[in-house]
Amino acid sequence: MSLSRSPEPRTKTPARLLSDASWLYPLNGVWYFLAHPFLYPLLRARLLPSLLLSVFVLVILFTWTYIPQVLFLAIWQGHVAWVNAAFLVLGEGATISALLFEAFLVDETLVDVFDAVLINEGFSDLVSGGRDLDLEGETPVKELGKPTMSAVYSPFSFRQILEFVLLLPLNFIPIIGIPIFLVLTGYRAGPLQHWRYFKLLDLSKKEKNEFISQRKLRYTWFGTVHLALQLIPVLSMFFLLTSATGSALWVAKMEHRRRASTQASQVLPPQYVDEPV
Repeated sequence: MSLSRSPEPRTKTPARLLSDASWLYPLNGVWYFLAHPFLYPLLRARLLPSLLLSVFVLVILFTWTYIPQVLFLAIWQGHVAWVNAAFLVLGEGATISALLFEAFLVDETLVDVFDAVLINEGFSDLVSGGRDLDLEGETPVKELGKPTMSAVYSPFSFRQILEFVLLLPLNFIPIIGIPIFLVLTGYRAGPLQHWRYFKLLDLSKKEKNEFISQRKLRYTWFGTVHLALQLIPVLSMFFLLTSATGSALWVAKMEHRRRASTQASQVLPPQYVDEPV
């Protein structure tokens, strides 16, 4: 499927710039999730196991790795090492938890959240390309049927894990190390949040890479905020779901523009015909 970038106005008002800010979508996803109770069952189904897993991972990491990392960072950072080591352990815990969540607990749930939001935003036709829909369902979640194609929200990326490990030493840099680490890892994490969208559009690898390259900076900011939310203890699971919500809201905005652009290009002015006298 050919997918071109939607044309955008050359000048934007401050309100338009703010509404288009990709870093806001993970935060908008939190509000949207809380404001739409039809999404709650998807959280309840995974809440207890995810909370237990998050607590277990953090307890193990803080018990066995926090003090050694403080001592190591203190060589360069002094008293700041206590704070940076905590962020480092939280980042490690978020990564481990996210891998375990997505591998065993929530990837299917993330797909359901993503699809349900798109249905609620009026894009059932897009979702129907990847799963059966029960149009008589009382809520968007109850409309979701069995997948008719691979239902993967964000695929396992060995490259992302490798980059995470290689970039960990950035956390040794006082104060600015953690933000730099989040931005650089967000560069890889951002596009993965739209893997489901690319599959629904049936994009080729070339089309997908072109689509991402046109929005590289915006994906980086989205991924950065998404990863920053993962640093909040115990709530990693909740923010995984809300980031999927925000990802779908961004898709809805892009689809509105893409379809409006397509319709506009199909409306041609009537051809002038010189009638003979």
